[in-house]
Amino acid sequence: MESLDTSALRANVGNVKATKAETNSGCCLARTVRPCYSRCTNPSHPAAMKALLCSRYGTPDDLILADIPEPVANPGEAVVRVEAVALNFFDTLIIANKYQTKPPLPFSPGAECAGTVEALGADVTEIAAGDRVVACTGYGTARERIAIPASKLIKIPDSLDADRAAGLCVTYGTTLYALKDRGRLKAGETLAVLGASGGAGLAAVELGKLMQARVIACASSAEKIAFARKHGADDGIDYNSEDLKEALRLATQGRGADVIYDPVGGTYAEAALRSIAWEGRFLVVGFASGEIPKLPLNLVLLKSCDVLGVFWGSWIERDLAGHRANTLQLLAWCAEGKLSSHVHAVYALAEAPAALKAIAARQVMGKVILKP
Repeated sequence: MESLDTSALRANVGNVKATKAETNSGCCLARTVRPCYSRCTNPSHPAAMKALLCSRYGTPDDLILADIPEPVANPGEAVVRVEAVALNFFDTLIIANKYQTKPPLPFSPGAECAGTVEALGADVTEIAAGDRVVACTGYGTARERIAIPASKLIKIPDSLDADRAAGLCVTYGTTLYALKDRGRLKAGETLAVLGASGGAGLAAVELGKLMQARVIACASSAEKIAFARKHGADDGIDYNSEDLKEALRLATQGRGADVIYDPVGGTYAEAALRSIAWEGRFLVVGFASGEIPKLPLNLVLLKSCDVLGVFWGSWIERDLAGHRANTLQLLAWCAEGKLSSHVHAVYALAEAPAALKAIAARQVMGKVILKP
């Protein structure tokens, strides 16, 4: 990964649209996710900070480590010193322009972070400087500091470290919404989790057990199954060596799984759907396999089952109160030791390409954290 200062990036300034007020003041505000690379003429602004930037769509090796101006908080915002950035599979897609969220270039990847509030804009009353917080921004957190709307910040319990807190927002947030709000998982039901050792899958295993379901972990190796069992799974299926449909039927005594949590897609989706219980719920969470499946609708009819989309990123914008309540519950559970928010590995910001490659190669069990 190339490292350079902002002067080397001035060719990109046409991609960044400063407001009229910013242009007139000669002020590079280093906004939340789209910093201005013009030279700042305001002597009151602090020195530059490091940021991981996608300045052109491509692979992790195309990312840039750059010096950009530090942000200042507009009214309603807070500047957070980022202490941990949790990476997700979709970060590998967003930098390749293959994800539904398409930020304008240049931008920082990283949808979730934890850190400490350093400065407040006008009209911010719900948080204070020094508060430890988490935030989900969709992208833009892979940098040393970030200006974020104060409404998006949620306080971290004192006993919870930044690395584990950062990894709760997306995967555990998505999963709690999926199992509780979309799947209506009940105590005593059977939950089958595909990709059970990844970030989202591990969250489903742990939350499923916390919700008193019987959890069947489905993954691509014996090592991953053992990892899921360590985190609470009752049973395991290696779908690289077993027929997933038949193994799920056998594990449920022919009844099928009540809820199927699928962040993988591909060929495993139909096999899992064929083994769903009568009036079961199939949760479409993502497509980590890279293949979007085409499910035969006759199976939905014959099983009288529901196929439910889980678009957590849109839901948190539509139901801010619900998102805040879910996140506070997750933080509390993690602080109490009921959720692991397991950290697979920690990388420096400059090592982000290696971290993203590990995620893309499905080598990660749990979460990967960047340290700015």
